[in-house]
Amino acid sequence: MTTPRPAASRRSRSRANGDGTVYQRKDSRWEAAGYVLAPGNTRKRIRVYGGSRPEALAKLTEKIAASNRGLPTVSNQGSLAAYLTYWLENVAVHHLRETTHTRYTAVARLYLIPGLGRKKLAKLTAKDVRTWLNDLRTVCQCCARGIDARRDPRAQAGRRPRCCAIGQCCRKRLSPLTLAYIHSVLKSALEHAVREEEIPRNVARNVRTGTPRPRRFNPLTTDEARHFLTAAQGHRHATLFELALRTGLRKGELLGLHWEDLDSGTASIRRTLQRTHSRGLTTLPTKTISSERRIALPVSCVASLRTHRARQAHEKEQAGSRWQGSSRVFTRPDGHPIEPATLTRHFNALLREARLRPIRFHDLRHSTATLLLEQGVELVVIKELLGHAHIGVTATVYAHVRLRLQRQAIDLLGHALGNLTQSTIETDDGDDPPLCAAPVR
Repeated sequence: MTTPRPAASRRSRSRANGDGTVYQRKDSRWEAAGYVLAPGNTRKRIRVYGGSRPEALAKLTEKIAASNRGLPTVSNQGSLAAYLTYWLENVAVHHLRETTHTRYTAVARLYLIPGLGRKKLAKLTAKDVRTWLNDLRTVCQCCARGIDARRDPRAQAGRRPRCCAIGQCCRKRLSPLTLAYIHSVLKSALEHAVREEEIPRNVARNVRTGTPRPRRFNPLTTDEARHFLTAAQGHRHATLFELALRTGLRKGELLGLHWEDLDSGTASIRRTLQRTHSRGLTTLPTKTISSERRIALPVSCVASLRTHRARQAHEKEQAGSRWQGSSRVFTRPDGHPIEPATLTRHFNALLREARLRPIRFHDLRHSTATLLLEQGVELVVIKELLGHAHIGVTATVYAHVRLRLQRQAIDLLGHALGNLTQSTIETDDGDDPPLCAAPVR
Protein backbone atom coordinates (compact mmCIF):
# COMPACT_ATOMS: atom_id res chain seq x y z
CA MET A 1 0.00 0.00 0.00
CA THR A 2 1.40 3.37 -1.05
CA THR A 3 1.98 5.83 1.72
CA PRO A 4 0.62 9.27 0.82
CA ARG A 5 3.05 12.17 0.89
CA PRO A 6 2.73 14.53 3.84
CA ALA A 7 0.91 17.77 3.13
CA ALA A 8 3.89 19.80 4.28
CA SER A 9 6.08 18.09 1.69
CA ARG A 10 3.60 18.93 -1.07
CA ARG A 11 3.46 22.54 0.06
CA SER A 12 7.26 22.81 0.09
CA ARG A 13 7.35 21.74 -3.53
CA SER A 14 4.71 24.21 -4.70
CA ARG A 15 5.96 27.19 -6.70
CA ALA A 16 4.89 30.79 -6.80
CA ASN A 17 2.49 32.09 -9.42
CA GLY A 18 4.34 32.59 -12.74
CA ASP A 19 7.24 30.29 -11.85
CA GLY A 20 5.84 27.41 -13.91
CA THR A 21 5.34 23.76 -13.03
CA VAL A 22 7.75 20.87 -12.68
CA TYR A 23 6.71 17.22 -12.71
CA GLN A 24 8.02 13.77 -13.61
CA ARG A 25 6.84 12.10 -16.77
CA LYS A 26 5.99 8.45 -17.28
CA ASP A 27 9.30 7.92 -19.11
CA SER A 28 11.13 8.99 -15.89
CA ARG A 29 12.23 12.33 -17.38
CA TRP A 30 11.36 15.59 -15.66
CA GLU A 31 9.38 18.23 -17.49
CA ALA A 32 9.13 21.92 -16.60
CA ALA A 33 6.64 24.29 -18.23
CA GLY A 34 6.07 28.00 -17.95
CA TYR A 35 5.15 31.19 -19.81
CA VAL A 36 7.83 33.35 -21.43
CA LEU A 37 8.06 36.30 -23.81
CA ALA A 38 7.75 35.43 -27.52
CA PRO A 39 8.44 37.42 -30.71
CA GLY A 40 5.79 40.06 -31.40
CA ASN A 41 5.50 41.02 -27.69
CA THR A 42 3.32 37.98 -26.94
CA ARG A 43 3.59 35.26 -24.31
CA LYS A 44 3.55 31.52 -24.83
CA ARG A 45 4.01 28.37 -22.82
CA ILE A 46 7.24 26.44 -23.29
CA ARG A 47 8.42 23.07 -22.02
CA VAL A 48 11.94 21.98 -21.15
CA TYR A 49 13.20 18.58 -20.07
CA GLY A 50 15.92 17.17 -17.83
CA GLY A 51 17.16 13.98 -16.26
CA SER A 52 16.37 15.27 -12.78
CA ARG A 53 14.05 17.78 -11.18
CA PRO A 54 16.80 20.37 -10.46
CA GLU A 55 18.06 20.11 -14.08
CA ALA A 56 14.62 20.73 -15.61
CA LEU A 57 13.95 23.50 -13.09
CA ALA A 58 17.27 25.21 -13.87
CA LYS A 59 16.51 25.22 -17.61
CA LEU A 60 13.07 26.73 -17.03
CA THR A 61 14.44 29.32 -14.61
CA GLU A 62 17.03 30.38 -17.21
CA LYS A 63 14.33 30.81 -19.87
CA ILE A 64 12.10 32.83 -17.53
CA ALA A 65 15.04 35.02 -16.44
CA ALA A 66 15.87 35.82 -20.09
CA SER A 67 12.20 36.59 -20.70
CA ASN A 68 12.14 38.98 -17.74
CA ARG A 69 15.11 40.82 -19.29
CA GLY A 70 13.02 41.41 -22.42
CA LEU A 71 14.58 38.71 -24.61
CA PRO A 72 11.89 36.77 -26.48
CA THR A 73 12.28 33.00 -26.59
CA VAL A 74 11.93 31.29 -29.95
CA SER A 75 10.60 27.76 -29.95
CA ASN A 76 11.92 25.21 -32.39
CA GLN A 77 8.34 24.83 -33.57
CA GLY A 78 8.56 28.30 -35.13
CA SER A 79 9.73 29.09 -38.64
CA LEU A 80 13.30 29.82 -39.64
CA ALA A 81 12.22 33.35 -40.62
CA ALA A 82 11.02 34.01 -37.05
CA TYR A 83 14.24 32.68 -35.59
CA LEU A 84 16.43 34.72 -37.96
CA THR A 85 14.52 37.87 -36.98
CA TYR A 86 15.00 37.07 -33.29
CA TRP A 87 18.70 36.26 -33.76
CA LEU A 88 19.46 39.44 -35.71
CA GLU A 89 17.53 41.76 -33.40
CA ASN A 90 18.48 40.30 -30.01
CA VAL A 91 21.74 38.37 -30.38
CA ALA A 92 23.84 39.31 -33.41
CA VAL A 93 23.31 43.03 -32.92
CA HIS A 94 25.29 42.85 -29.64
CA HIS A 95 28.21 40.79 -30.98
CA LEU A 96 28.82 42.12 -34.50
CA ARG A 97 30.13 45.39 -35.83
CA GLU A 98 27.35 47.56 -37.18
CA THR A 99 28.53 47.26 -40.77
CA THR A 100 28.70 43.46 -40.44
CA HIS A 101 25.24 43.35 -38.87
CA THR A 102 23.89 45.40 -41.77
CA ARG A 103 25.29 42.88 -44.26
CA TYR A 104 23.88 39.96 -42.26
CA THR A 105 20.45 41.61 -42.24
CA ALA A 106 20.60 42.14 -46.01
CA VAL A 107 21.56 38.49 -46.58
CA ALA A 108 18.63 37.31 -44.44
CA ARG A 109 16.20 39.65 -46.21
CA LEU A 110 17.31 38.91 -49.77
CA TYR A 111 18.20 35.21 -49.65
CA LEU A 112 17.59 33.30 -46.40
CA ILE A 113 14.01 34.31 -45.61
CA PRO A 114 12.68 34.11 -49.23
CA GLY A 115 14.35 30.73 -49.77
CA LEU A 116 14.08 28.93 -46.41
CA GLY A 117 12.00 31.22 -44.20
CA ARG A 118 8.86 29.06 -44.24
CA LYS A 119 10.70 25.96 -43.07
CA LYS A 120 10.22 24.93 -39.44
CA LEU A 121 13.43 25.42 -37.47
CA ALA A 122 13.24 21.90 -36.03
CA LYS A 123 12.47 20.30 -39.39
CA LEU A 124 15.19 21.99 -41.45
CA THR A 125 17.49 19.37 -43.01
CA ALA A 126 20.83 19.40 -44.77
CA LYS A 127 19.03 18.42 -47.98
CA ASP A 128 16.87 21.55 -47.73
CA VAL A 129 19.97 23.73 -47.37
CA ARG A 130 21.81 22.00 -50.22
CA THR A 131 18.81 22.27 -52.58
CA TRP A 132 18.38 25.95 -51.74
CA LEU A 133 22.08 26.69 -52.35
CA ASN A 134 21.94 24.88 -55.69
CA ASP A 135 18.97 27.02 -56.71
CA LEU A 136 20.85 30.18 -55.75
CA ARG A 137 23.81 28.98 -57.80
CA THR A 138 21.78 28.40 -60.97
CA VAL A 139 18.89 30.91 -60.87
CA CYS A 140 19.24 34.41 -62.32
CA GLN A 141 18.89 36.87 -59.43
CA CYS A 142 17.41 39.59 -61.65
CA CYS A 143 14.54 37.29 -62.60
CA ALA A 144 14.16 35.80 -59.12
CA ARG A 145 13.75 39.17 -57.38
CA GLY A 146 12.30 41.14 -60.33
CA ILE A 147 15.00 43.79 -60.09
CA ASP A 148 14.78 44.97 -63.68
CA ALA A 149 11.03 44.61 -63.93
CA ARG A 150 10.60 47.55 -61.56
CA ARG A 151 12.63 49.96 -63.72
CA ASP A 152 10.87 52.64 -65.71
CA PRO A 153 10.93 51.84 -69.46
CA ARG A 154 11.31 55.59 -70.12
CA ALA A 155 14.47 55.81 -68.02
CA GLN A 156 17.69 57.21 -69.43
CA ALA A 157 20.12 55.12 -71.43
CA GLY A 158 22.30 53.04 -69.14
CA ARG A 159 19.45 52.47 -66.67
CA ARG A 160 16.98 51.06 -69.15
CA PRO A 161 15.07 47.93 -68.15
CA ARG A 162 16.59 44.65 -69.19
CA CYS A 163 16.49 40.95 -68.31
CA CYS A 164 13.03 39.89 -67.11
CA ALA A 165 11.54 43.30 -67.97
CA ILE A 166 12.13 42.73 -71.67
CA GLY A 167 11.95 38.95 -71.70
CA GLN A 168 15.70 38.35 -72.20
CA CYS A 169 17.42 36.85 -69.18
CA CYS A 170 20.85 38.32 -68.42
CA ARG A 171 21.86 35.07 -66.64
CA LYS A 172 23.22 36.95 -63.66
CA ARG A 173 24.51 34.42 -61.11
CA LEU A 174 25.85 34.80 -57.59
CA SER A 175 29.61 34.43 -57.30
CA PRO A 176 31.09 31.54 -55.29
CA LEU A 177 32.32 34.05 -52.69
CA THR A 178 28.80 35.44 -52.23
CA LEU A 179 27.36 31.94 -51.91
CA ALA A 180 29.96 31.06 -49.28
CA TYR A 181 29.11 34.25 -47.36
CA ILE A 182 25.36 33.49 -47.43
CA HIS A 183 26.07 29.97 -46.22
CA SER A 184 28.25 31.27 -43.38
CA VAL A 185 25.47 33.59 -42.17
CA LEU A 186 23.05 30.65 -42.00
CA LYS A 187 25.63 28.55 -40.14
CA SER A 188 26.16 31.32 -37.59
CA ALA A 189 22.43 31.65 -36.93
CA LEU A 190 21.89 27.90 -36.55
CA GLU A 191 24.99 27.57 -34.36
CA HIS A 192 23.39 29.93 -31.84
CA ALA A 193 20.18 27.89 -32.01
CA VAL A 194 22.23 24.82 -31.04
CA ARG A 195 23.80 26.69 -28.10
CA GLU A 196 20.33 27.69 -26.89
CA GLU A 197 19.22 24.04 -27.25
CA GLU A 198 16.54 24.96 -29.77
CA ILE A 199 17.82 22.33 -32.21
CA PRO A 200 20.10 19.33 -31.62
CA ARG A 201 22.61 20.03 -34.42
CA ASN A 202 23.58 22.57 -37.03
CA VAL A 203 22.45 21.05 -40.32
CA ALA A 204 24.12 23.82 -42.36
CA ARG A 205 27.53 22.52 -41.26
CA ASN A 206 26.81 19.21 -42.99
CA VAL A 207 26.56 20.97 -46.38
CA ARG A 208 29.82 21.47 -48.24
CA THR A 209 29.97 24.36 -50.66
CA GLY A 210 33.62 24.03 -51.62
CA THR A 211 36.37 26.57 -51.08
CA PRO A 212 35.84 29.55 -53.39
CA ARG A 213 38.77 31.03 -55.20
CA PRO A 214 40.25 34.09 -53.50
CA ARG A 215 39.08 37.38 -54.91
CA ARG A 216 41.41 38.62 -57.61
CA PHE A 217 43.21 41.87 -56.95
CA ASN A 218 45.41 44.00 -59.15
CA PRO A 219 48.43 45.27 -57.22
CA LEU A 220 50.63 47.89 -58.77
CA THR A 221 53.98 46.86 -60.18
CA THR A 222 57.14 48.64 -59.07
CA ASP A 223 57.10 50.94 -62.11
CA GLU A 224 53.38 51.67 -61.70
CA ALA A 225 53.86 52.43 -58.00
CA ARG A 226 56.60 54.94 -58.79
CA HIS A 227 54.42 56.52 -61.47
CA PHE A 228 51.50 56.72 -59.02
CA LEU A 229 53.57 58.51 -56.36
CA THR A 230 54.90 60.95 -58.98
CA ALA A 231 51.40 61.71 -60.25
CA ALA A 232 50.12 62.24 -56.69
CA GLN A 233 52.58 65.04 -56.00
CA GLY A 234 50.73 68.33 -55.73
CA HIS A 235 47.38 66.61 -55.06
CA ARG A 236 45.56 67.68 -51.90
CA HIS A 237 45.55 64.05 -50.69
CA ALA A 238 49.11 63.31 -51.81
CA THR A 239 50.23 62.51 -48.24
CA LEU A 240 47.30 60.15 -47.72
CA PHE A 241 47.97 58.31 -50.99
CA GLU A 242 51.67 57.98 -50.21
CA LEU A 243 50.93 56.70 -46.70
CA ALA A 244 48.48 54.15 -48.10
CA LEU A 245 50.99 52.77 -50.60
CA ARG A 246 54.03 52.77 -48.30
CA THR A 247 52.36 51.32 -45.17
CA GLY A 248 49.37 49.30 -46.42
CA LEU A 249 46.87 50.97 -44.08
CA ARG A 250 43.18 50.48 -44.78
CA LYS A 251 41.07 53.38 -46.00
CA GLY A 252 39.16 53.64 -42.72
CA GLU A 253 42.39 53.46 -40.70
CA LEU A 254 43.88 56.33 -42.70
CA LEU A 255 40.80 58.53 -42.30
CA GLY A 256 40.62 57.67 -38.58
CA LEU A 257 44.18 58.81 -37.81
CA HIS A 258 44.64 61.61 -35.26
CA TRP A 259 47.74 63.71 -34.78
CA GLU A 260 48.25 62.29 -31.29
CA ASP A 261 48.57 58.84 -32.90
CA LEU A 262 51.81 59.95 -34.61
CA ASP A 263 54.95 60.02 -32.50
CA SER A 264 58.69 59.70 -33.23
CA GLY A 265 58.32 58.19 -36.69
CA THR A 266 55.61 55.71 -35.68
CA ALA A 267 51.84 55.54 -36.03
CA SER A 268 49.44 53.92 -33.56
CA ILE A 269 46.42 52.44 -35.35
CA ARG A 270 43.58 52.57 -32.84
CA ARG A 271 40.39 53.40 -34.73
CA THR A 272 38.72 53.46 -38.12
CA LEU A 273 36.30 55.90 -39.78
CA GLN A 274 33.28 54.37 -41.49
CA ARG A 275 29.80 55.33 -42.59
CA THR A 276 27.15 53.27 -40.79
CA HIS A 277 23.44 52.91 -41.42
CA SER A 278 22.27 54.30 -38.06
CA ARG A 279 24.93 56.80 -37.00
CA GLY A 280 26.24 58.04 -40.33
CA LEU A 281 29.96 58.84 -40.52
CA THR A 282 31.38 57.66 -37.22
CA THR A 283 34.57 56.43 -35.56
CA LEU A 284 34.67 52.74 -34.70
CA PRO A 285 37.26 50.38 -33.17
CA THR A 286 39.65 48.66 -35.54
CA LYS A 287 38.47 45.71 -37.62
CA THR A 288 39.99 43.13 -35.25
CA ILE A 289 42.09 43.16 -32.09
CA SER A 290 45.17 42.43 -34.20
CA SER A 291 44.39 45.48 -36.35
CA GLU A 292 45.13 47.70 -33.34
CA ARG A 293 48.88 48.02 -33.77
CA ARG A 294 51.86 50.34 -33.93
CA ILE A 295 53.82 50.62 -37.16
CA ALA A 296 57.00 52.39 -38.24
CA LEU A 297 56.62 55.21 -40.75
CA PRO A 298 58.99 55.67 -43.73
CA VAL A 299 61.18 58.76 -43.62
CA SER A 300 59.49 60.17 -46.72
CA CYS A 301 56.06 59.82 -45.07
CA VAL A 302 57.27 61.65 -41.95
CA ALA A 303 58.42 64.56 -44.11
CA SER A 304 55.14 64.55 -46.08
CA LEU A 305 53.11 64.56 -42.88
CA ARG A 306 55.08 67.54 -41.58
CA THR A 307 54.31 69.48 -44.77
CA HIS A 308 50.68 68.34 -44.67
CA ARG A 309 50.26 69.61 -41.09
CA ALA A 310 51.55 73.05 -42.02
CA ARG A 311 49.09 73.21 -44.94
CA GLN A 312 46.25 72.07 -42.66
CA ALA A 313 47.09 74.87 -40.21
CA HIS A 314 46.85 77.35 -43.08
CA GLU A 315 43.44 75.94 -44.09
CA LYS A 316 42.26 76.24 -40.48
CA GLU A 317 43.31 79.88 -40.40
CA GLN A 318 41.46 80.60 -43.64
CA ALA A 319 38.32 78.76 -42.51
CA GLY A 320 38.11 80.74 -39.25
CA SER A 321 34.83 80.09 -37.44
CA ARG A 322 33.75 77.59 -40.10
CA TRP A 323 36.49 75.18 -38.98
CA GLN A 324 35.18 72.20 -37.10
CA GLY A 325 37.54 71.49 -34.22
CA SER A 326 39.14 68.14 -34.91
CA SER A 327 42.53 66.55 -34.41
CA ARG A 328 42.20 64.29 -37.46
CA VAL A 329 45.20 64.07 -39.75
CA PHE A 330 43.14 64.06 -42.96
CA THR A 331 40.14 66.37 -43.16
CA ARG A 332 38.21 68.50 -45.60
CA PRO A 333 39.20 72.20 -45.94
CA ASP A 334 36.64 73.06 -43.25
CA GLY A 335 37.87 70.44 -40.76
CA HIS A 336 35.07 67.91 -41.30
CA PRO A 337 36.08 64.25 -41.74
CA ILE A 338 36.48 62.96 -45.28
CA GLU A 339 33.79 60.68 -46.65
CA PRO A 340 35.27 57.29 -47.70
CA ALA A 341 33.26 57.44 -50.95
CA THR A 342 34.63 60.92 -51.68
CA LEU A 343 38.18 59.69 -51.19
CA THR A 344 37.49 56.87 -53.64
CA ARG A 345 36.34 59.37 -56.28
CA HIS A 346 39.52 61.43 -55.84
CA PHE A 347 41.59 58.25 -56.14
CA ASN A 348 39.86 57.14 -59.35
CA ALA A 349 40.26 60.61 -60.86
CA LEU A 350 44.00 60.52 -60.07
CA LEU A 351 44.35 57.15 -61.81
CA ARG A 352 42.66 58.54 -64.93
CA GLU A 353 44.85 61.63 -64.98
CA ALA A 354 47.97 59.51 -64.54
CA ARG A 355 46.73 57.08 -67.23
CA LEU A 356 47.12 54.14 -64.90
CA ARG A 357 44.90 51.09 -65.15
CA PRO A 358 41.83 51.23 -62.88
CA ILE A 359 42.25 49.51 -59.51
CA ARG A 360 40.44 49.68 -56.17
CA PHE A 361 41.74 51.83 -53.34
CA HIS A 362 42.17 48.63 -51.30
CA ASP A 363 44.56 47.38 -53.99
CA LEU A 364 47.11 49.88 -52.68
CA ARG A 365 47.21 47.73 -49.56
CA HIS A 366 47.73 44.62 -51.70
CA SER A 367 50.43 46.48 -53.63
CA THR A 368 52.31 47.17 -50.39
CA ALA A 369 52.32 43.52 -49.38
CA THR A 370 53.22 42.30 -52.87
CA LEU A 371 56.13 44.70 -53.27
CA LEU A 372 57.44 43.80 -49.80
CA LEU A 373 57.27 40.09 -50.61
CA GLU A 374 59.15 40.64 -53.87
CA GLN A 375 61.86 42.45 -51.89
CA GLY A 376 62.33 39.39 -49.68
CA VAL A 377 60.63 40.71 -46.52
CA GLU A 378 59.57 37.96 -44.10
CA LEU A 379 55.90 37.02 -44.08
CA VAL A 380 55.58 37.57 -40.32
CA VAL A 381 56.78 41.19 -40.72
CA ILE A 382 54.15 41.82 -43.41
CA LYS A 383 51.51 40.24 -41.18
CA GLU A 384 52.34 42.65 -38.34
CA LEU A 385 52.38 45.64 -40.70
CA LEU A 386 49.01 44.84 -42.26
CA GLY A 387 47.41 43.90 -38.95
CA HIS A 388 46.21 40.44 -39.97
CA ALA A 389 44.84 38.28 -37.16
CA HIS A 390 46.84 35.20 -38.20
CA ILE A 391 49.82 34.66 -40.44
CA GLY A 392 47.74 32.09 -42.32
CA VAL A 393 45.57 34.94 -43.62
CA THR A 394 48.63 36.66 -45.05
CA ALA A 395 49.95 33.42 -46.53
CA THR A 396 46.60 32.58 -48.14
CA VAL A 397 45.91 36.00 -49.64
CA TYR A 398 49.38 36.30 -51.18
CA ALA A 399 49.89 32.64 -52.08
CA HIS A 400 50.31 33.45 -55.79
CA VAL A 401 53.10 35.90 -54.98
CA ARG A 402 54.93 33.32 -52.89
CA LEU A 403 54.63 30.77 -55.70
CA ARG A 404 56.16 33.25 -58.14
CA LEU A 405 59.02 33.89 -55.72
CA GLN A 406 59.51 30.14 -55.32
CA ARG A 407 59.79 29.82 -59.11
CA GLN A 408 62.41 32.55 -59.18
CA ALA A 409 64.32 30.83 -56.37
CA ILE A 410 64.23 27.48 -58.18
CA ASP A 411 65.46 29.12 -61.39
CA LEU A 412 68.33 30.79 -59.50
CA LEU A 413 69.30 27.44 -58.02
CA GLY A 414 69.19 25.89 -61.48
CA HIS A 415 71.58 28.51 -62.85
CA ALA A 416 73.89 27.98 -59.89
CA LEU A 417 74.06 24.21 -60.32
CA GLY A 418 74.23 24.29 -64.09
CA ASN A 419 72.74 21.78 -66.56
CA LEU A 420 74.22 18.33 -66.97
CA THR A 421 74.60 17.88 -70.74
CA GLN A 422 76.55 14.63 -70.73
CA SER A 423 76.10 11.51 -68.70
CA THR A 424 79.07 10.73 -66.47
CA ILE A 425 77.89 7.28 -65.44
CA GLU A 426 80.31 4.56 -66.50
CA THR A 427 79.20 1.01 -67.29
CA ASP A 428 80.28 -1.61 -64.76
CA ASP A 429 81.85 -4.71 -66.35
CA GLY A 430 81.13 -6.89 -63.32
CA ASP A 431 78.32 -9.32 -62.83
CA ASP A 432 76.45 -7.12 -60.35
CA PRO A 433 73.47 -5.25 -61.81
CA PRO A 434 73.77 -1.46 -62.15
CA LEU A 435 72.71 0.68 -59.20
CA CYS A 436 69.18 2.01 -59.37
CA ALA A 437 66.97 4.10 -57.18
CA ALA A 438 64.77 2.18 -54.80
CA PRO A 439 61.05 3.02 -55.01
CA VAL A 440 59.87 5.27 -52.25
CA ARG A 441 56.57 4.31 -50.66
